[in-house]
Amino acid sequence: MRDIKAFVFDMDGVIFDSERAVIECWKKVAPGYGIDDIEVHCHAACGLTAAETRKLFTARYGEDLPYDEMIAKRRILIRQMFDEGKVAVKPGVRELLGYLKDNGYKVALASSTSWEWVMRELDQAGLTGFFDEIVCGDMVTRSKPAPDIFLEACSRLHTDPSEAAAVEDSYNGVRSATSAGLYTIMVPDLLEPDEEMLDKADLILDSLVLVLEKIRQH
Repeated sequence: MRDIKAFVFDMDGVIFDSERAVIECWKKVAPGYGIDDIEVHCHAACGLTAAETRKLFTARYGEDLPYDEMIAKRRILIRQMFDEGKVAVKPGVRELLGYLKDNGYKVALASSTSWEWVMRELDQAGLTGFFDEIVCGDMVTRSKPAPDIFLEACSRLHTDPSEAAAVEDSYNGVRSATSAGLYTIMVPDLLEPDEEMLDKADLILDSLVLVLEKIRQH
């Protein structure tokens, strides 16, 4: 990691403990539509944009799925959770981001979530100022696991991908970052690394606290 000049972070599951909250909201909405296996498909959707998540859900449950109605209900529930402070910032986030800024690293966010949602959550948590660039799912053509969002983040940071590190939690995020050529640190959230992740990720650590410790060693 000695040659790393920039860090690019995912948001959901890395900055915020939000993926669990989203699944809990889906589990409250889904039974009203006769769906009892929503959690499995939520895991598969981790790291995807809203458009790609829609495709995944309709492929599983049929084109007549009232997805817009369901997602509207889910958004109300997750919005309430954020507003009530029930979605926590992950341990070590502020310390890690502060260290990177204080030590001259470039820092970007690369989230599949929409710009409006990302900015609202970062502002509410007081984290916006830590990032030099913010790239969201509605700003790129292809969703993770395609490399587009990480390549765009590196371009905006004026940093070659080979000199940047990604911090990701999801399988799709790790696939995206590695295909973009970034040094990839996986901090697992909902799913433990499988053989593919063990092969693709350059480093797997249990928390952002350990990520900071590793960076300080270099």
